[in-house]
Amino acid sequence: MNVAPVGGTAVHDHVALAEIELCGELIIAASAADEDRLSADRIDEVLRVAEERWPRELRDEDPGES
Repeated sequence: MNVAPVGGTAVHDHVALAEIELCGELIIAASAADEDRLSADRIDEVLRVAEERWPRELRDEDPGES
C-alpha cells in the first residue's frame, strides 16, 4: 500500500485548478439563471471567451458598423 508522506509532496497543477475554477463559475451562473440552460453566449461570457479571442477594440465595435 502506498501512503503519501507526512507533510505532503503534492504537486499543484495550475491547469487543473483553473479548470475547476471555471467549472465553479459555470455552476454559479447556472444556479442563478432563470432559464433551464445557459445559452452559448452566456457560457462564453462566464468563461470570458471573447476576452481571449478578440482585442478590446474589436469587441466594443458595433457589428453593424462594418
